[in-house]
Amino acid sequence: MKIRNLATIVSVLLGISASSAFACTVEDWKSCAGKPWVNGTNMETPLGEKWWPNPLWGADDQAGSTNWYKKPEVVKRAIAQVKEGKTMKIGQPYSGKMPLFGSRTFALRIPGSPTGGPFGPNRVMWYDEMLTAEIGQVGTQYDGLGHIGVQVGADGDKNEMRFYNGVTVQEMEGAYGLVKLGTENLNPIIARGILIDIANARGVEAMEKGDVITMADVKTALKRQGMSDYQCQSGDAIAFRTGWTKYWATDNATYNSGEPGIGMEVARWLTEECQVGVVGADTWAVEAVPNPDPACVFCVHQFLLARHGVAIQENLSLDGMVEAGVYQFMWTYSPVPIVGATGSIGSPVATW
Repeated sequence: MKIRNLATIVSVLLGISASSAFACTVEDWKSCAGKPWVNGTNMETPLGEKWWPNPLWGADDQAGSTNWYKKPEVVKRAIAQVKEGKTMKIGQPYSGKMPLFGSRTFALRIPGSPTGGPFGPNRVMWYDEMLTAEIGQVGTQYDGLGHIGVQVGADGDKNEMRFYNGVTVQEMEGAYGLVKLGTENLNPIIARGILIDIANARGVEAMEKGDVITMADVKTALKRQGMSDYQCQSGDAIAFRTGWTKYWATDNATYNSGEPGIGMEVARWLTEECQVGVVGADTWAVEAVPNPDPACVFCVHQFLLARHGVAIQENLSLDGMVEAGVYQFMWTYSPVPIVGATGSIGSPVATW
């Protein structure tokens, strides 16, 4: 039932039906050659040329772009952003009122009131909580490398369901967590953070769902922020503000109905030119939904996570940074090392 519901939700979000014919078809994905998310002309996979082994980090790597934060020069660049000694959380609070994708769950309960005690002559007592949730895929979340993959072979063939570094479902599946590519393999993030305010560049309070952020938008935003001379560097963490936070926990139906975000033009800039460590946004998928090309079903996710190992930070809270006039800062965040998890909750911190 959940799989059927998810398929329906994705179809609605993308504005397609199960019977729709794409320009490049499900039955013949090799006809997708030349699409923006395809690399090369050899259609070995639905993304073009195979992406494994990873050219930057090697065949056995499970940390992806977080490897940048093991390099002293990247960490020092991040620390150099701190001038005033000020901090701000750039994650959303977690509650049952927040928007959730599909049928995902977030439910917190307090067992007992209080949970325990009193004990001893000092009469100690305490509260605990019990949380039921897709812990790595709700609220402000960090998509890990075991989250998004590609069906390369025949449907159902687990030896050809490929994720980052070509890891297959056959290799990684486990009833009690992923055997490979779990979030415990990711490194703590200490990055130079860059906020790019696209909503301001467009002159709107919030962009519209399906709006695609272009490189022209990026350049306009940087110019308005007084950052025309910004040169991205390996390991930078770049966040895009679209204004979509306007609907967070106030109009969840609109928030979940689609979103503005990046497309493949910006995704290629981030990975091929910048070699970023993190990509984030104030939306639930970072990429534009629906994509103008209905054949792209979360193809930016695949390009970033599976092909390049670049993790995605979703549902960020960026309005406060814009109000403070801060667009360059130190971005710190440590993915929660839950063994075998597909992603991580947690609030990144901006320091400047």
